[in-house]
Amino acid sequence: MRSWAILEEELALWRESGRAPVLWWRDDDAAEATPALDRLLALQRTHEVPLALAVVPASATPALAERLAQAPGIDLLQHGYAHTNHAPAGDKKAELGAHRPAMIVLGELGTGRMALERLFGPRALPVLVPPWNRITPGLVPALPEIGYCGLSTFGIRQRVRPVSGLVQVNTHIDLIDWKTRRFAGEEAVLAILATALAAARSTGEPLGLLSHHLAMDEPAWSFLQSLWDMVGNKPGVKIASAHDLFASGEPRA
Repeated sequence: MRSWAILEEELALWRESGRAPVLWWRDDDAAEATPALDRLLALQRTHEVPLALAVVPASATPALAERLAQAPGIDLLQHGYAHTNHAPAGDKKAELGAHRPAMIVLGELGTGRMALERLFGPRALPVLVPPWNRITPGLVPALPEIGYCGLSTFGIRQRVRPVSGLVQVNTHIDLIDWKTRRFAGEEAVLAILATALAAARSTGEPLGLLSHHLAMDEPAWSFLQSLWDMVGNKPGVKIASAHDLFASGEPRA
Protein backbone atom coordinates (compact mmCIF):
# COMPACT_ATOMS: atom_id res chain seq x y z
CA MET A 1 0.00 0.00 0.00
CA ARG A 2 1.04 3.59 -0.61
CA SER A 3 1.23 4.37 3.11
CA TRP A 4 3.95 1.75 3.59
CA ALA A 5 5.70 3.00 0.44
CA ILE A 6 6.01 6.45 2.04
CA LEU A 7 7.83 4.89 4.96
CA GLU A 8 10.10 2.94 2.60
CA GLU A 9 10.95 6.14 0.73
CA GLU A 10 11.89 7.96 3.92
CA LEU A 11 14.09 5.10 5.10
CA ALA A 12 15.78 5.13 1.67
CA LEU A 13 16.67 8.79 2.21
CA TRP A 14 18.33 7.84 5.50
CA ARG A 15 20.36 5.15 3.76
CA GLU A 16 21.43 7.60 1.05
CA SER A 17 22.66 9.97 3.76
CA GLY A 18 24.83 7.22 5.22
CA ARG A 19 23.08 7.42 8.59
CA ALA A 20 20.62 5.25 10.48
CA PRO A 21 17.50 6.42 12.32
CA VAL A 22 17.22 5.40 15.97
CA LEU A 23 13.84 4.01 17.02
CA TRP A 24 12.68 2.83 20.41
CA TRP A 25 9.48 1.34 21.84
CA ARG A 26 7.62 2.34 25.02
CA ASP A 27 4.42 0.77 26.31
CA ASP A 28 2.52 2.48 29.16
CA ASP A 29 0.24 1.63 32.11
CA ALA A 30 1.56 -1.74 33.23
CA ALA A 31 0.43 -2.72 36.73
CA GLU A 32 -0.73 -6.34 36.67
CA ALA A 33 -0.04 -9.60 34.86
CA THR A 34 -2.83 -9.74 32.27
CA PRO A 35 -3.55 -11.56 29.00
CA ALA A 36 -2.86 -8.28 27.18
CA LEU A 37 0.57 -8.08 28.81
CA ASP A 38 1.27 -11.68 27.81
CA ARG A 39 0.38 -10.77 24.23
CA LEU A 40 2.70 -7.78 24.33
CA LEU A 41 5.59 -9.81 25.70
CA ALA A 42 5.02 -12.55 23.12
CA LEU A 43 5.16 -10.01 20.30
CA GLN A 44 8.34 -8.51 21.75
CA ARG A 45 9.93 -11.92 22.10
CA THR A 46 9.01 -12.95 18.54
CA HIS A 47 10.54 -9.85 16.99
CA GLU A 48 13.42 -9.51 19.47
CA VAL A 49 12.80 -5.77 19.69
CA PRO A 50 13.79 -3.94 22.90
CA LEU A 51 10.78 -2.81 24.91
CA ALA A 52 10.48 -0.24 27.70
CA LEU A 53 7.50 -0.93 29.95
CA ALA A 54 6.22 2.04 31.98
CA VAL A 55 4.91 0.66 35.29
CA VAL A 56 2.48 2.42 37.67
CA PRO A 57 4.14 1.98 41.11
CA ALA A 58 1.08 2.32 43.34
CA SER A 59 -0.75 -0.41 41.42
CA ALA A 60 2.13 -2.74 40.54
CA THR A 61 1.70 -6.24 41.96
CA PRO A 62 4.04 -9.08 42.90
CA ALA A 63 2.34 -11.07 40.12
CA LEU A 64 3.60 -8.50 37.60
CA ALA A 65 7.11 -8.79 39.01
CA GLU A 66 6.93 -12.58 38.80
CA ARG A 67 5.73 -12.46 35.20
CA LEU A 68 8.42 -9.99 34.11
CA ALA A 69 11.12 -12.02 35.83
CA GLN A 70 10.51 -14.54 33.04
CA ALA A 71 10.83 -11.90 30.31
CA PRO A 72 14.42 -10.81 29.63
CA GLY A 73 15.09 -7.84 27.41
CA ILE A 74 12.44 -5.61 29.01
CA ASP A 75 13.43 -2.29 30.59
CA LEU A 76 11.14 -0.96 33.31
CA LEU A 77 10.38 2.75 33.70
CA GLN A 78 8.35 4.57 36.38
CA HIS A 79 4.92 5.75 35.23
CA GLY A 80 4.24 8.49 37.77
CA TYR A 81 2.95 7.28 41.12
CA ALA A 82 -0.72 6.24 41.00
CA HIS A 83 -1.75 7.54 37.55
CA THR A 84 -4.32 9.75 39.31
CA ASN A 85 -5.65 12.96 37.82
CA HIS A 86 -5.27 15.98 40.14
CA ALA A 87 -6.25 18.65 37.61
CA PRO A 88 -9.54 20.48 38.11
CA ALA A 89 -12.52 19.75 35.89
CA GLY A 90 -12.03 21.28 32.45
CA ASP A 91 -8.23 21.11 32.53
CA LYS A 92 -6.17 18.46 30.78
CA LYS A 93 -5.53 15.46 32.99
CA ALA A 94 -2.29 15.53 34.97
CA GLU A 95 -0.80 13.80 37.97
CA LEU A 96 2.43 15.79 37.92
CA GLY A 97 0.95 19.22 37.29
CA ALA A 98 1.14 22.43 39.29
CA HIS A 99 -2.12 21.66 41.09
CA ARG A 100 -0.42 20.42 44.29
CA PRO A 101 2.65 21.49 46.28
CA ALA A 102 5.87 20.34 44.65
CA MET A 103 7.07 18.61 47.81
CA ILE A 104 3.97 16.39 47.87
CA VAL A 105 4.36 15.44 44.22
CA LEU A 106 8.08 14.75 44.56
CA GLY A 107 7.46 12.78 47.75
CA GLU A 108 4.99 10.53 45.95
CA LEU A 109 7.46 9.98 43.15
CA GLY A 110 10.13 8.97 45.65
CA THR A 111 7.73 6.53 47.29
CA GLY A 112 6.93 5.07 43.89
CA ARG A 113 10.60 4.77 43.04
CA MET A 114 11.23 2.73 46.19
CA ALA A 115 8.22 0.51 45.43
CA LEU A 116 9.58 -0.35 41.98
CA GLU A 117 13.03 -1.05 43.38
CA ARG A 118 11.52 -3.47 45.91
CA LEU A 119 9.57 -5.30 43.21
CA PHE A 120 12.03 -5.27 40.32
CA GLY A 121 15.46 -4.46 41.73
CA PRO A 122 17.96 -2.97 39.27
CA ARG A 123 15.73 -3.69 36.28
CA ALA A 124 13.70 -0.60 37.24
CA LEU A 125 15.53 2.27 35.60
CA PRO A 126 15.48 5.69 37.31
CA VAL A 127 13.49 7.11 34.40
CA LEU A 128 10.20 8.99 34.87
CA VAL A 129 7.29 8.68 32.43
CA PRO A 130 4.64 11.22 33.51
CA PRO A 131 1.04 9.98 33.27
CA TRP A 132 -0.68 11.55 30.26
CA ASN A 133 2.86 12.65 29.25
CA ARG A 134 2.47 15.85 31.27
CA ILE A 135 4.74 17.32 33.92
CA THR A 136 4.89 20.91 35.09
CA PRO A 137 8.25 22.44 34.07
CA GLY A 138 8.94 23.53 37.64
CA LEU A 139 9.36 19.94 38.76
CA VAL A 140 11.88 18.92 36.11
CA PRO A 141 15.03 20.48 37.65
CA ALA A 142 14.36 18.61 40.91
CA LEU A 143 14.22 15.16 39.28
CA PRO A 144 17.99 14.47 39.39
CA GLU A 145 18.01 15.60 43.01
CA ILE A 146 15.66 12.75 43.95
CA GLY A 147 17.48 10.14 41.91
CA TYR A 148 16.17 10.26 38.35
CA CYS A 149 18.50 10.15 35.37
CA GLY A 150 15.83 10.26 32.66
CA LEU A 151 12.51 11.73 31.58
CA SER A 152 10.23 10.54 28.77
CA THR A 153 7.13 12.36 27.57
CA PHE A 154 5.57 12.73 24.11
CA GLY A 155 6.53 14.90 21.14
CA ILE A 156 9.62 16.69 19.93
CA ARG A 157 11.94 17.70 22.77
CA GLN A 158 11.53 21.30 23.77
CA ARG A 159 14.58 23.45 23.19
CA VAL A 160 15.05 24.48 26.79
CA ARG A 161 18.05 24.90 29.03
CA PRO A 162 19.45 21.42 29.78
CA VAL A 163 19.01 20.00 33.25
CA SER A 164 22.31 18.58 34.48
CA GLY A 165 22.13 14.84 35.02
CA LEU A 166 18.81 14.36 33.19
CA VAL A 167 18.42 12.70 29.78
CA GLN A 168 15.16 13.24 27.89
CA VAL A 169 14.09 10.69 25.28
CA ASN A 170 10.49 11.07 24.12
CA THR A 171 7.94 9.09 22.18
CA HIS A 172 6.45 10.54 18.99
CA ILE A 173 4.11 8.01 17.36
CA ASP A 174 1.02 6.97 19.34
CA LEU A 175 -0.96 4.02 17.99
CA ILE A 176 -4.20 5.13 19.64
CA ASP A 177 -6.57 7.97 18.81
CA TRP A 178 -7.59 8.90 22.34
CA LYS A 179 -10.73 10.70 21.22
CA THR A 180 -12.16 7.40 20.01
CA ARG A 181 -9.90 5.08 22.06
CA ARG A 182 -9.32 3.07 18.90
CA PHE A 183 -6.37 2.46 16.59
CA ALA A 184 -5.49 5.75 14.91
CA GLY A 185 -5.33 4.05 11.52
CA GLU A 186 -2.53 2.64 9.38
CA GLU A 187 -2.34 5.60 7.00
CA ALA A 188 -2.34 8.18 9.78
CA VAL A 189 0.25 6.42 11.94
CA LEU A 190 2.61 5.75 9.04
CA ALA A 191 2.31 9.38 7.90
CA ILE A 192 3.25 10.57 11.40
CA LEU A 193 6.16 8.13 11.50
CA ALA A 194 7.46 9.22 8.09
CA THR A 195 7.17 12.90 9.04
CA ALA A 196 8.99 12.27 12.31
CA LEU A 197 11.75 10.39 10.49
CA ALA A 198 12.17 13.28 8.07
CA ALA A 199 12.52 15.74 10.94
CA ALA A 200 14.98 13.47 12.73
CA ARG A 201 17.31 13.59 9.73
CA SER A 202 18.00 17.18 10.82
CA THR A 203 17.74 16.86 14.59
CA GLY A 204 19.13 13.37 15.18
CA GLU A 205 16.46 12.82 17.83
CA PRO A 206 15.62 9.17 18.64
CA LEU A 207 12.03 8.41 17.69
CA GLY A 208 9.73 6.60 20.08
CA LEU A 209 6.77 4.37 19.27
CA LEU A 210 4.11 4.49 22.01
CA SER A 211 1.69 1.64 22.65
CA HIS A 212 -0.77 0.86 25.44
CA HIS A 213 -1.31 -2.89 25.73
CA LEU A 214 -4.42 -2.51 27.90
CA ALA A 215 -6.17 -0.19 25.45
CA MET A 216 -5.28 -1.60 22.03
CA ASP A 217 -7.89 -3.05 19.68
CA GLU A 218 -7.21 -5.76 17.10
CA PRO A 219 -6.22 -3.34 14.29
CA ALA A 220 -3.63 -1.78 16.61
CA TRP A 221 -2.14 -5.16 17.48
CA SER A 222 -2.07 -6.13 13.81
CA PHE A 223 -0.33 -2.89 12.85
CA LEU A 224 2.25 -3.26 15.61
CA GLN A 225 3.15 -6.71 14.36
CA SER A 226 3.37 -5.50 10.75
CA LEU A 227 5.55 -2.56 11.71
CA TRP A 228 8.09 -4.68 13.57
CA ASP A 229 7.98 -7.25 10.75
CA MET A 230 9.13 -4.49 8.44
CA VAL A 231 11.28 -2.12 10.48
CA GLY A 232 12.77 -4.67 12.85
CA ASN A 233 14.44 -6.44 9.94
CA LYS A 234 15.51 -3.35 8.00
CA PRO A 235 19.26 -2.90 7.53
CA GLY A 236 20.33 0.56 8.60
CA VAL A 237 17.59 1.01 11.21
CA LYS A 238 18.72 0.92 14.83
CA ILE A 239 16.19 -0.23 17.43
CA ALA A 240 17.59 0.98 20.73
CA SER A 241 16.82 -0.10 24.27
CA ALA A 242 15.77 2.40 26.90
CA HIS A 243 18.74 1.30 28.98
CA ASP A 244 21.16 2.32 26.24
CA LEU A 245 19.38 5.57 25.38
CA PHE A 246 19.16 6.86 28.93
CA ALA A 247 22.68 5.72 29.80
CA SER A 248 24.15 7.63 26.86
CA GLY A 249 24.08 11.06 28.49
CA GLU A 250 22.64 12.57 25.29
CA PRO A 251 20.19 13.99 24.39
CA ARG A 252 19.37 16.00 27.52
CA ALA A 253 16.16 17.58 28.71
